[in-house]
Amino acid sequence: MYCTVADLFAETLHLAGVKRIYGVVGDSLNGLTDSLRRQGKIEWVHVRNEEAAAFAAGAEAQLTGQLAVCAGSCGPGNMHLINGLYDCNRTRVPVLAIAAQVPSAEIGSNYFQETRPEALFRECSVYCETISNADQMPRTLDTAIRAAVGHRGVSVVSIPGDVGLHPVVGRRARSDRALLPSAATVVPQAADIDALAAMLNNADRVTILAGRGCRTAHAQLLKIAEALQAPIVHALGGKEFVEYDNPFDVGMTGLIGFSSGYDAMKACDMLLMLGTDFPYRQFYPEDALVAQIDLRPENLGRRTGIDLGLIGDVGPTIDALLPHIAGERDGSFLRAARKDYAKAREALDELADGKAGSGVVHPQHVARVLSELAADDAVFSCDVGTPTVWAARYLEMNGRRRLIGSFNHGSMANALPQAIGAQSAYPGRQVITLSGDGGLAMLMGELLTLRQQALPVKVVVFNNGSLGFVELEMKAAGLIETGVALDNPDFAAMARTIGLHGVRVTDPGELEAAIKEVLAHPGPALLDVVTARTELVVPPRIDLEQMKGFTLYMAKAIISGRGGEVVELAKTNSGLLKRFI
Repeated sequence: MYCTVADLFAETLHLAGVKRIYGVVGDSLNGLTDSLRRQGKIEWVHVRNEEAAAFAAGAEAQLTGQLAVCAGSCGPGNMHLINGLYDCNRTRVPVLAIAAQVPSAEIGSNYFQETRPEALFRECSVYCETISNADQMPRTLDTAIRAAVGHRGVSVVSIPGDVGLHPVVGRRARSDRALLPSAATVVPQAADIDALAAMLNNADRVTILAGRGCRTAHAQLLKIAEALQAPIVHALGGKEFVEYDNPFDVGMTGLIGFSSGYDAMKACDMLLMLGTDFPYRQFYPEDALVAQIDLRPENLGRRTGIDLGLIGDVGPTIDALLPHIAGERDGSFLRAARKDYAKAREALDELADGKAGSGVVHPQHVARVLSELAADDAVFSCDVGTPTVWAARYLEMNGRRRLIGSFNHGSMANALPQAIGAQSAYPGRQVITLSGDGGLAMLMGELLTLRQQALPVKVVVFNNGSLGFVELEMKAAGLIETGVALDNPDFAAMARTIGLHGVRVTDPGELEAAIKEVLAHPGPALLDVVTARTELVVPPRIDLEQMKGFTLYMAKAIISGRGGEVVELAKTNSGLLKRFI
């Protein structure tokens, strides 16, 4: 039996369980797209920008745990993939990227649109190779798939368009189990378990820092916290897996975290890190013992000095550890941390409200109402910056909801394309974005993808007319904000013009009804909420340099004739400022 390289490529992807490919077509992809059309087994999801294709594939892989695929044509087409692929690789999700190449005979001649994909994508992948002839393709593609799935990262396969049209001799059928071997379970050696148990048994105040590595270990996490009477602090990546149904939860730490999470980390005499690569060194305790469990050895001790590092899956490692945890603990440290958390939670909730008729919509209010009205199994995607803050602090997780974002790579414009991937993978599930006005504008063409693909995503825009988090960073540094203002349209009117349902809110009294309307709409819908530009995001602890910087900003603003901004800031944040006066 004879077929083309592209035919076998498509058949192999189907065998690997691939349901769809996100991308923009081009002549160097013609062989593959025609094979997909003829075989009819894999859907082509036509996005407007290849960057969105990579983000969408990453979202699908993160939610399903299975291989997802994106593609770009030669040169500029596949170059657009790179930002989204960096995000996928840093989030550790299995994604295969197809980077088409110029005709094989022209490589090295500075041909039209020629680039070097194997050099371009090397730094954002676990495997990156070029297919140069028909006989090479099956082995290279198989290796790329196994690398992406096995290492939970990005594989990139570059293939010239003409090679895709070459004939190959049919090969014997392969099973999906041969192509996708099951992941192994890793448990540390008994001596390491004993050493960790001894450290924990000798510690009085243990705090647990849990990350996305706890995704399948919720039950074990609660058992070890109970045995140790330890408060659990979560990193942002662990929020959806850690905080629900958790009587030991004391909130998140980090720049956008809770004061209670910060305090529990700083007050412990031993920190147990579980499946987290939390990057901010200033939030770790200075004098406590530190033990870390992670599946990836390169993560051990990377963020703070550790006294013991164990390589292993979190759940099975805790199972092995629990029988060695001895003695009763009085629980006073946990009780104090939980009391601290209750106060921090109450203070944050007080800010998540609004007065009808005031014309001031607080973004916290939007996130809180959205959380209350969304489906129990909703998927949320949030843009970086202030939308991530409101998602982290006000979206309630329950074990069925999911929250994704660009939490490691920190790219703008991720929320909408990630929602495309989520909704494509789960067409019957409610998918909601928390989009910044700057992030939405950057890849706004993907609103047309929602319409064309009939994806009922609900886009909630926090429209504050600014690159809000950058503006806050400037003020905290004592600088007058520069280059952050956004001259936005009426996003709801724009959405209606292109065929989406659009609603605009300018007052808190309109908010709940508008959210209900948008969530109930059967197709894609956009909610444009005009929120307060001068809303402050206060970190869990404010240091002296931040206080000095903000005071300097206010002085500069008044001297430069912009005192009205200072007055507006005080009015908008009156509830918050009461806590510091």
